[in-house]
Amino acid sequence: MALAVAQSRGLDGLHAPPVTVEVHLASGLPAVTLVGLPDTEVKEARDRVRAAIVNSGFEFPAKRITVNLAPADLPKESGRFDLPIALGILAASGQIPAQSLADYEFAGELSLSGELRPVRGALAMALQTSGIGKAFVLPEASAREAALTGCERIYAARSLLEVCAHLAGQGSLSRPARVDLENETIFPDLADVRGQGQAKRALEVAAAGNHSLLMVGPPGSGKSMLAARLPGLMPTLDGEAAKASAAILSLVGQFQPERFGRRPFRSPHHTASAVALVGGGNPPRPGEISLAHQGVLFLDELTEFDRKVLETLREPLESGRIHIARAARQAEFPAEFQLVAAMNPCPCGFLGHSNGKCRCTPDQVARYRGKLSGPFLDRIDLLIEVPALPVEALAGQADGESSASARGRVASALARQRERQRKANARLTPGEVERHCTPDAAGSSLLKQASRKLELSARAWHRVLKVARTIADLAGSAEIRAAHVAEAIQYRRFARD
Repeated sequence: MALAVAQSRGLDGLHAPPVTVEVHLASGLPAVTLVGLPDTEVKEARDRVRAAIVNSGFEFPAKRITVNLAPADLPKESGRFDLPIALGILAASGQIPAQSLADYEFAGELSLSGELRPVRGALAMALQTSGIGKAFVLPEASAREAALTGCERIYAARSLLEVCAHLAGQGSLSRPARVDLENETIFPDLADVRGQGQAKRALEVAAAGNHSLLMVGPPGSGKSMLAARLPGLMPTLDGEAAKASAAILSLVGQFQPERFGRRPFRSPHHTASAVALVGGGNPPRPGEISLAHQGVLFLDELTEFDRKVLETLREPLESGRIHIARAARQAEFPAEFQLVAAMNPCPCGFLGHSNGKCRCTPDQVARYRGKLSGPFLDRIDLLIEVPALPVEALAGQADGESSASARGRVASALARQRERQRKANARLTPGEVERHCTPDAAGSSLLKQASRKLELSARAWHRVLKVARTIADLAGSAEIRAAHVAEAIQYRRFARD
């Protein structure tokens, strides 16, 4: 047979559209031509596939070979098409049964020896494959990752020869090995942080409602320690949230199957560009805000980030998604991240410190804090000061509450939110805020007074109500009372200092 067809998957953002690999053999001078918008990595498949076929004991046909990757208008990238191209050539030359290809989809990069290497985006591809009735053949490492989607027809292969034996009925591919998920806590414990009772309380409130948090304090006061412990206060991911988080990490080859369900914690350096933070490139790749989907994005030394970079976070903080538009390509990635940031109170870092070292002028402090725009600060739910620790707190015994204890209260609060509105409080729309976050008469009166004094915007008003709703959930109260509103208001006072 001079024509063979194999099925595979491409990647377009978080989607994995089907790609048909058509291989045609014709008379003429021996050559391999790839068409269908292949990039450099795909074009290099010609040499990899030739060596893999020969070293696997098959004959590479001395004919004019045309490989078409359809649809023609979808750009093809990476080495994932090596395996279907090799199988198409073998089927078209009659070395394996061509009809056996119809029941499978294939993806995998070939080494020169014919061994299969893992590919990026296996989990995202498997999510698209499930439900169409075809089995999916992947390299062994990628198959373990894809199996976490729950798809039952995933096969793991170690080499091109194994796949050919399976298709010819002379062997059988195995199912991927079961992934042993990590059971132990991988995040540091809150009990390690000495003192800072108010900051710990704010951290618990942030975890219980998925609220964004900005900590301001001198160097060494424990801001980074607190941020690193936030994921440990939150319950593990499950269901579609876990799959979505894993799929995005899989796109960039950073997903570890044993950590499935763990909330990601991303901490980019302050020299990161806007593209690194929100995503971009050609083809578009997810940035740090998407890699932190359903997890925590920690920005240390916030004022050292370029202001234009920080401004790019404003839209995804509101919508939970990022739309990347380029001249030839567009992509949309989820970005429901929880922003946690830390900064010093002034250029030298010691404003308000008991040692009196700060010599910054009011004008210098104003310019330093002016690096953060009002609209950006308006989108942060909790703004707290983290003061320097006294010597007594450092010298005493660590007797703080553990992360496990606080995690129980956080899990209960999140369960109330799922039962009431099926989402975390931070994700409530304005209409949902009106329905679920109305305080009692005393709380409403207090909020009106604070709004006039602090000159709260409409967005800040809603954010105070969301935080008050979370505080009430932590207290197990169905009603938002004045005490809950008062605590929520104090978390916004720094924005107006």
